[in-house]
Amino acid sequence: MTINASQFLKACDPSRALSISNPQDRSYYIDFAPVRGSNIIQELKRTIALLADEGTCQLFTGHIGCGKSTELLRLKTELEQQGFYVIYFVSTEDLDMSDVDVTDILIAIAHQVSEKLEADQIRLKPKYFANLFAEIGDILQTPIEISQVDFSVGISKITARTKDSPRLRNQLRQYMEPRTNGILQSLNEELLGQANLQLKQRGKQGLVVIIDNLDRVDARQLPSGRTQPEYLFVDRGEQLSKLNCHVVYTIPLALVFSNEVEILKQWFGGGVSPKILPMVPVQRRDGTHAEDGIALLRQMVLARAFPGLDAAQRLARIPEMFDCVETLDRLCLISGGHVRNLLGLLRNCVQRGDPPFSRDAVEHVIRGQRDALVRTIDDQEWALILQVVEQQSARGEVEYQTLLRSMFMFEYQDQQGGWFGINPMLTETKKYQTWAEGRGVRA
Repeated sequence: MTINASQFLKACDPSRALSISNPQDRSYYIDFAPVRGSNIIQELKRTIALLADEGTCQLFTGHIGCGKSTELLRLKTELEQQGFYVIYFVSTEDLDMSDVDVTDILIAIAHQVSEKLEADQIRLKPKYFANLFAEIGDILQTPIEISQVDFSVGISKITARTKDSPRLRNQLRQYMEPRTNGILQSLNEELLGQANLQLKQRGKQGLVVIIDNLDRVDARQLPSGRTQPEYLFVDRGEQLSKLNCHVVYTIPLALVFSNEVEILKQWFGGGVSPKILPMVPVQRRDGTHAEDGIALLRQMVLARAFPGLDAAQRLARIPEMFDCVETLDRLCLISGGHVRNLLGLLRNCVQRGDPPFSRDAVEHVIRGQRDALVRTIDDQEWALILQVVEQQSARGEVEYQTLLRSMFMFEYQDQQGGWFGINPMLTETKKYQTWAEGRGVRA
């Protein structure tokens, strides 16, 4: 088997989520749950299964790029295998992440649910929405006659007109905001409620809606002084939590570090904290290597080169990919267990030349990534980074925004709970090395 550089480059696309229902994607998928510290997807799935006849609402978060979308697609597949009807959608398809309101999210859910139902020959035409669309059509100067088209087509016309036009979006919100409770009631009774009835007649366990990418909602400050995520999930969280089906929302990780997390727990999940997907551990709290995490990252890399082989067979083919296993491990360690970062490093290696990759080629790629990261850090941020290294914890939203969102620090889980480690790229800088030597910290 010869490595196809073109296929390997495509397989290492950091922006592509894997769906285990797809045979090719399944051959790339590595289950990191045994080393992450907890099986988050199992917990989400179990909650839905145990409360199949009720509506549940759960929150899911983690670093951007740590593998949330892939895990949510796994959740979708496993719930479908248990007999649930699952609608997964990426919120950025309908929403502008820099400017989102509660009614936008409700309309996006109505759009995605109705479109999937109609594709499966379940056509619902909520009367409330029919009247609403007629009036909205006048506002947007886009006549919408719901009786002549599928319900989802009517919503598509609205979202298409407003997504790229802040002016029209503002007009629409001024009209819809006073009607939020009516929209929610119609969504629950005339769409989700009726859908649940028809799905159960077809032998389904229930309706599940998984809304991905809401963790990318812009953290801009609103005129009220609240950030956009706080407004959506805290101030308006009660409305988002009352949908007549099972819902999983992705939320910005910053909310877990805010003073509002207790309110979040009450609105969503019945007092249960949001589920956080941590990094794959490449080191422990004491700085020693986490061999089990590194071994799985090794397999993630090799599976993309040799998807048809089992774990042992892949390990035997390492010489075709790298000059030695230590070079492969170097990439795994420097990634910090951040899946997207590791894939990005691999793509850079392929862009430089064909495998097997030499240690010199890998070090060149690492230097480029490290220099680009260091250029973004100012003195105040360095002070925060070094403080968190000593404490192994980040406190408050300001520290989160500065350190975690910028990928300067990563969060891990172990038997003692969550802890924070510096991005390994930064441990190789002169600034960090000098600081570490002065304090006797393992670099």
